[in-house]
Amino acid sequence: MVTRLSNFFLRTLREDPAEAEVTSHKLLIRAGYIRRAAPGVFTWLPLGLKVKARIEAIVREEMGNAGAQEVHFPALLPREPYELSGRWESYGDGIFRLQDRKGADYLLAPTHEEMFTLLVKDLYSSYKDLPLTIYQIQDKYRDEARPRAGLLRGREFTMKDAYSFDSSDAGLDVSYQAQRDAYERIFQRLGLEYVIVNADNGLMGGARSEEFLHPTPVGEDTFVRSAGGFAANVEAFSTAVAEAIPFDSDGAPVIFDSPNTPTIETLVAHANAHLDGDYTAADTLKNVVLALTHLDGTRELVVVGIPGDREVDEKRAEVAFAPADVETATADDFENNPLLVKGYIGPWSETGALLGEESASGIRYLVDPRVSEGTSWITGANIDQKHAHSVIAGRDFEADGIVEIANVRAGDPAPDGSGPVELARGMEIGHVFQLGRFFAETLGLKVLDENGKLVTVTMGSYGIGVTRILAIIAELNNDEKGLIWPASVAPFDVQVVAAGRDQVAFDVAADISAQLESAGLDVLFDDRPKVSPGVKFGDAELVGVPKIVIVGRGAADGQVELWDRRTGDRDTVSVSDAVSSLTTR
Repeated sequence: MVTRLSNFFLRTLREDPAEAEVTSHKLLIRAGYIRRAAPGVFTWLPLGLKVKARIEAIVREEMGNAGAQEVHFPALLPREPYELSGRWESYGDGIFRLQDRKGADYLLAPTHEEMFTLLVKDLYSSYKDLPLTIYQIQDKYRDEARPRAGLLRGREFTMKDAYSFDSSDAGLDVSYQAQRDAYERIFQRLGLEYVIVNADNGLMGGARSEEFLHPTPVGEDTFVRSAGGFAANVEAFSTAVAEAIPFDSDGAPVIFDSPNTPTIETLVAHANAHLDGDYTAADTLKNVVLALTHLDGTRELVVVGIPGDREVDEKRAEVAFAPADVETATADDFENNPLLVKGYIGPWSETGALLGEESASGIRYLVDPRVSEGTSWITGANIDQKHAHSVIAGRDFEADGIVEIANVRAGDPAPDGSGPVELARGMEIGHVFQLGRFFAETLGLKVLDENGKLVTVTMGSYGIGVTRILAIIAELNNDEKGLIWPASVAPFDVQVVAAGRDQVAFDVAADISAQLESAGLDVLFDDRPKVSPGVKFGDAELVGVPKIVIVGRGAADGQVELWDRRTGDRDTVSVSDAVSSLTTR
């Protein structure tokens, strides 16, 4: 049945909503696709649901081609499975928890690994049942502290999550590749540029983790890539430990007065004024004090030494110290640890300050990979108003470990030797991840192998952000007048606009709409009787159906206008040519 705009649930807006930040957010609200219900939560209107359904149809088709079968879990889940995996606590404030009238704990699902694992455990017990890949398209809920950019970063969002189950690592490799290939087909069909980057494996380990990032200036992720083909998000970027440099074992660091030099900038200026040499920030060792809050609530301070020309990357620090929460040490932390001389901190270890004489009270001292054996530094002397030069790693201090929290910069060498990297912004649209045996081991998912021995199943996890993709497509496909959807996901195939005031225009438009619908096209017919042509054209431009038929004054002579929103072309053709042209393209 032809959809008539006169009774279609749609109201467009002429002005941008005040809370909208990015183009997709503005246009999806103005064009009547979504409405804000709460911060990061949106009501879906008929136009939005149609586009969303078309994206989901492409996802379902390619999931089927990859051998995956669809299931559907509830969004309201009991606490117990998440207790077993440890994620009831590790999610912290990031999830919505609630209780029923009897006091039982539930959560709104942020993700469904536990439920998938338990479902397969309940039904399968033999290697003969595997391999298996199942998926769902389901809403997820995360208590984002700062929801932003409309559908790009919300508290409720639709996700396709798939999980593969295999009895061997070799089987997991096959399942993983099948999903990875399916993702490439999905994004190609949706017309989305993507870069596949190495990603952090997280707490659950696993052999491979890759993100599909769409390069975009509004992206919230920074990734790096080299001309030689290396690509990774910054959290997964690794710096090679520099080779050891020979040093004089009989030497000693030199402590010098450095009043009013608590920053790298002031230290470098003082060194160049009072020491021999031409020093830069790269010659200094900056010692950063971080506070880690562990899952059991305990608070631990760590000192991390990084080259002075680098800054701490918060995301890299979060990954490096996960699952602990990470923050910069507070004034209270320094007050409770007076041996940490703020602005003049030097290398430490758990047993004591290496340049001072007093104990460091068990504070761990970690270093950046660039702080390798034999490298020489200007750094704090652990004494107020004093620094030291010629402080050599491996001679004057030993670190308790290596950690990567320093920022990645353009020009840094790719870890695979493929050349220097460049930095770009991107938005995650998909993630394929070899979970391995973490959830299966934790939740007891085992099957009998061909020898009758119980083996733990190995799993893969594969996610696509459906509503985020919708917003990205809107972000990419628009002009100053409104949305311009690709044909593959447009809410309608054709919009017919009755622009004349005479009844003949409406009759011809209705006849064209019926013919197009009979030919298998999904048609939106703007049959509003008392709306001016200008308003109708404005709405058509805003809504973004890519093919438009304008039936105006020429209708009496059998002439209509075809308008291609993607190219801007407008051609006058006969009614019969209009229908045949649109049904054969």
